[in-house]
Amino acid sequence: MTGTIDLAGDPNIGVYARVFEDIAIVYPGAPAEFTAALARELDVEIVSTFIQGSSIIGSLVSGNSQGLVVSGLATDEELAVLSEYRDVFLLKGPMNAAGNIILANDCVAAVHPEMQIDVAEEIGSFLEVPVVRLTLGGIKTVGMAGFATNKGILVHPRANDTEIANLERIVDLPIGLGSVNMGSGLVGTGLLANSKGYVAGSVTTGFELGRIEEVFGFLE
Repeated sequence: MTGTIDLAGDPNIGVYARVFEDIAIVYPGAPAEFTAALARELDVEIVSTFIQGSSIIGSLVSGNSQGLVVSGLATDEELAVLSEYRDVFLLKGPMNAAGNIILANDCVAAVHPEMQIDVAEEIGSFLEVPVVRLTLGGIKTVGMAGFATNKGILVHPRANDTEIANLERIVDLPIGLGSVNMGSGLVGTGLLANSKGYVAGSVTTGFELGRIEEVFGFLE
């Protein structure tokens, strides 16, 4: 079903791609082995584009099956590519690294605790999900301190009871603590997953993989 992989030697695969149920957004020129693994393991179509001219797609895009939230610095050409697959919401202002500051699936969007309330509400309305502002393990960049699919949410191993309760109040999914790449609590940096499968960074341990499989329902 799954395994580990790197991207040109870098195990931080979640920084360079963003995965949904049907598509994976990856920068042009990404290694063929990497894109082939995503297509095979996650059963997705590969969408190739930069965001604001950058390869760090995972940091600059978030969203769900309803739409994509994208850095407001994305170019018209990049937005034209993305709009073929989803409606697009541009996140403008200084807090625009959407993938870093939004943790989303089809049930919920958790956002940076200092995001303006009206912006958070706009995002929730656009994605058609309830929104909560919070930290995970005390980390404000919740899009990298957690990873959400439609089957579960994996969060930073230092996430406390209050943070988890804030999620549990608005989403009925398994929520579990975990790490990637030999102890990194920034699980979003080293994991790509949807309800069909996952790939983790190349130095993720067997114990960490087991935890990923448990939270996301891949244990047989």
